[in-house]
Amino acid sequence: MRPPATPVPQAASSSAASHLSPSFPTRAPWGTASKLRAWQAEALEVYRARSPRDFLAVATPGAGKTTFALRIATELLEQGSVRRITVVAPTEHLKHQWADAAARVGVRIDPNFKNSQGRHGAQYDGVALTYAQVAANPALHAARTAAARSLVILDEVHHGGDALSWGEAVREAFEGATRRLALTGTPFRSDTAPIPFVTYERGPDGVRRSSADYTYGYGDALRDGVVRPVIFLSYSGQMRWRTRAGDEISARLDEGMTKDMTAQAWRSALDPQGQWIPSVLEAADKRLTEVRRAVPDAGGLVIATDQTDARAYAGHLARITGTSPTVVLSDDDGASKRIEEFSDGDQRWMVAVRMVSEGVDVPRLAVGVYATSTATALFFAQAVGRFVRARRRGETASVFLPSVPNLLGLANSLELERDHALDKPLSAAESGDLFNPEDALMAAANREEKASDGVGEQGSFQMLEAQASFDRVLFDGGEFGTGADVGSEEELDFLGLPGLLDADQVTTLLKQRQADHIKGRGAAAQKAAERSELEHRRAADLRKELSQLVSAWARRTGQPHGSVHNELRRRSGGPEVPLASIDQLTARVELVRGWFVGKK
Repeated sequence: MRPPATPVPQAASSSAASHLSPSFPTRAPWGTASKLRAWQAEALEVYRARSPRDFLAVATPGAGKTTFALRIATELLEQGSVRRITVVAPTEHLKHQWADAAARVGVRIDPNFKNSQGRHGAQYDGVALTYAQVAANPALHAARTAAARSLVILDEVHHGGDALSWGEAVREAFEGATRRLALTGTPFRSDTAPIPFVTYERGPDGVRRSSADYTYGYGDALRDGVVRPVIFLSYSGQMRWRTRAGDEISARLDEGMTKDMTAQAWRSALDPQGQWIPSVLEAADKRLTEVRRAVPDAGGLVIATDQTDARAYAGHLARITGTSPTVVLSDDDGASKRIEEFSDGDQRWMVAVRMVSEGVDVPRLAVGVYATSTATALFFAQAVGRFVRARRRGETASVFLPSVPNLLGLANSLELERDHALDKPLSAAESGDLFNPEDALMAAANREEKASDGVGEQGSFQMLEAQASFDRVLFDGGEFGTGADVGSEEELDFLGLPGLLDADQVTTLLKQRQADHIKGRGAAAQKAAERSELEHRRAADLRKELSQLVSAWARRTGQPHGSVHNELRRRSGGPEVPLASIDQLTARVELVRGWFVGKK
């Protein structure tokens, strides 16, 4: 680290400077950390050395991007390099989250700024905006930016490419900024729209990819103990549905199927009227109970496709737990308050529709249920990012998901780093998957979801049956478990993993439990074989005894053997002797014995 900066004259400093110590002592509450983490300090040195106009920092969700950005902001304010801070975030909730974090380090950000105001109050060092707010009046924000030396912090900068108009608006609004700091935890998009102020370099394959100035990936953060390891528990099961044409189709969720059939089986599993969802929610709640033995305030989050499903899932959780969960249906002030109350409390479950999938900081979330049909790699990474923030060593995150090949591939690829690529083939862009471009990720289902928030998916098919079964556990690139019924000893063993384990301990326990189950299944199969052999011998003995008794009765009565056997079948039921069960053969033997002693 370089020596402390020399204090600048008060006249050259921003209004925030008087609240900041020139040496920035590590005891200052930087965001959620008591001091800078190693990656934050290293990235800060890179930034100081370059003093760039544009800087892109890619850091895995939960690593502390906000703390890093606010440290840069306070230094630039103190030095007089900038006089104004503008934060641009995806949602209203995140605006307030940024303002709260900034206030803790002496930077005053107005999260309630409206475009109609024109300028912020003199008591503030800057404002927090949403990307939609910038797009609504880019000229206003261009004028604000030009009026004073400004640092623009573009949080989750990939949203600058959400639409062509948004990208153009962001570029117009902040082209004149003195400094721009772009942040993202997911350095890729599911389309090829260029992101403003991001540098792209063409690789050997001819594809242009985003180039970050500093990258801190999930693998790095996991080794440093900054994030939790993630255990994925996948559930398969038998699905049955009726197509629009009236055909009934039955298939297992994990079977290789066409894209349309996969989408329909997936939707069947997520249908709140079936048994798949309540079974998985109950399993997730059992896992949460185990985690809370070690982490009493651990919470769970269910991410739903739409508002109708979210309400239904909340009803299932209320019946399972006896307590109504927190429900977050839309990005409004009331939703933000509910998220904050949940974050500060110790309630077990929250159910949300998409808005909690990115940026929202609820560190106590430890168990998740991916109950949405959204299939892009970008959304999946953002959703999983809600559970990985570490508060202490030994914490693990558990995410429950459907056994859909696309999702299992994303789960297995969690530690892969992906840059935002331009010039992709059209098929890859349409698929929305940068991990596996040749395999489409239910793009049609995603378009339906985006087009109709709060409207249940209906019309294309009808769910008739959705049963769940435990499939496998995915962890650190490995797969564990051999499939089992819901409620089985094997499933409960995996759900009952201790709540505090480091990554090596998780791997060791998973391997041990899988070995135990395989051994147990082998022993069970041996016992079944022994039982089968015993039954075979018993049946042979009964057929022999029955034949002898029938022959003796035929000699006594003069009846043909066939007539005796037919009478026995008529009176005791069952098929002919070679196909009769042990119970049926036993009944016939007892019946003939009765004839010999006068019982009819």
